[in-house]
Formats: sequence, structure tokens, C-alpha cells
Amino acid sequence: MTDVKEVKGMREQILAVQRMQEFIEEHLAENITLADLARVSLYSPWYSYRLFTRHAGATPADYIRRLRLSKSALKLRDSACKIADVAFEMGFDSVDGYQRAFQREFGCNPREYAMNPVPLYLFTPYGVKFREIERRPIMENLRNVFIQVMEKPERKVIIKRGKEASDYFAYCEEVGCDVWGLLLSVKSISGEPVCLWLPPACRKPDTSEYVQGVEVSKDYDGEVPEGFDVIKLPAAKYLMFQSEPFEEENYCQAIEEVWDAMKKYDPSVIGCQWDESNPRIQLEPIGTRGYIELAAIK
Repeated sequence: MTDVKEVKGMREQILAVQRMQEFIEEHLAENITLADLARVSLYSPWYSYRLFTRHAGATPADYIRRLRLSKSALKLRDSACKIADVAFEMGFDSVDGYQRAFQREFGCNPREYAMNPVPLYLFTPYGVKFREIERRPIMENLRNVFIQVMEKPERKVIIKRGKEASDYFAYCEEVGCDVWGLLLSVKSISGEPVCLWLPPACRKPDTSEYVQGVEVSKDYDGEVPEGFDVIKLPAAKYLMFQSEPFEEENYCQAIEEVWDAMKKYDPSVIGCQWDESNPRIQLEPIGTRGYIELAAIK
């Protein structure tokens, strides 16, 4: 039986690493030192370094470098800006150093990428505290779920199929977590990647119901990464179910609240029925906006 003191100590270490991650995110363009991270972690610099490397899977320096490069790629993709401006804004000491780091990370130089933003595997760090959270939802103090009708246009979706996955955790075990970073690099008509539960007509034999993808315009003719497929989806109406904002560590509860609301909701009250020929859509759980899922109606 695990010692209570040991569990508490591990929890404190994980929260210390999470504080370091949050500090890095907030001060990414600044000169971040190990002393800075030690101050927010409440441990010594030496021990902070060890904790961060163990739980984040990279040294602080590598983590910061990769995060800066990925943020810079999105900036180059979305705005007409000078390479030098991006380099210094992202905290690099020189343009040459930035260009070399970008080339090593992504296999192309930033100028080439700005002219032709091909899909890249961006670094997408996950808060370490979420890896340690028990997956069982907390079913207490249930709160409001907001529902509204929205429409999606005819579109294509670039997807990565799994094998048997029917949810996020199983998908990550089958496919890995790097897919999301690649999808983030593709400019989406909805502003962000999506997760989908595909209807039978959109699936291939021996592939998963649950996939991750990015919605692009119906006439998209850009590069499709190797190992990805493109599916076409018609214009459709959706009901958007959105939880109240939540503390990040309570994301399981927010998801369960939305799922419970979706099970109970009867679309006939607005003269509709569920449309099972279109995929159910899941957005990334973000505490400040709440958890969101979309279910098609007709």
C-alpha cells in the first residue's frame, strides 16, 4: 500500500514542475534562468532541474527552446513579419542562432516556411499535473452546461486514424501525442484542431472511431502529411454543448457534465433529431472557456 506521505510528496513535486511550466509560458520571451525556475518551484536550482527533466521529459533549456520555436512557427504562418523581429520577440539572442535552431527542429529554414507553411510537428507541452490525475470523473457540485445551435460549412478534414480507439487516452496510446502538434501547424477554418468520433461512412476497415484532425476549406489543396487522410464533410447544423469554466485539474468533471447533458437532451424540443451521419466533435478542454462538444442535428 502506497505511503500517504510518499503520495503527498509526489504531488508536491508535480505541482512544482507545473508552476515552472506556467512560469515559462508567461515569460517565454524573457531570459529565463534556473534561478527563476527554482524560485517558483520552491526547491533548490539543482533539485528543480532534476524534477523538471524527470516529469517534463526534457531539460528546461530544451523545453524552452522547442516551445519558442513552435510559437515562432505559428507567428510566421499567421502574419507577415520579419524573421529578425520574430527571433528577438521569441527570446533568441541572434537571427543566425534562431535560423539554425529552426532548421534543426523542423528541417527547413524560417524564411522558406514563412513563404510556404507546410505542416510541422510543433512542440505541444502538456501540464504534468494532468498526467497524474485519476481518470475517474468527480461527480459532485454539477454546474450549468450551455447549449446553442451553430452551423458548420462544407469542408475537408485532415485526419490521423488510429486502430481501435474510441476516446482520447486510447488514441494517444495507439498513435502518440505528437499528432496534435502537427495539426496545430495547419491553419484551420475553425481556429484549432478537433477530435472526432467518426460515423461508419467516414471510417476505413480496421481503423478507429476516434481520430484527431484539422478542418480546412472545401477547396484545400495544400500538403497532406504522410500517414494522414482527408475526408469531406457536408454543411451541417450542430448543437454545441459547453460547460462552465473549470480549474484545469478538474477537466474530467467538466467532460462528464457535458456528456451527462448530451445524454439527457432531446433535440425534438427544437424540432430536430440527432444526425448520426455526421461526426461528433470534441474541442480541446481549456479551463477558461469550458469543455466543448458538438453533436450534429437535422
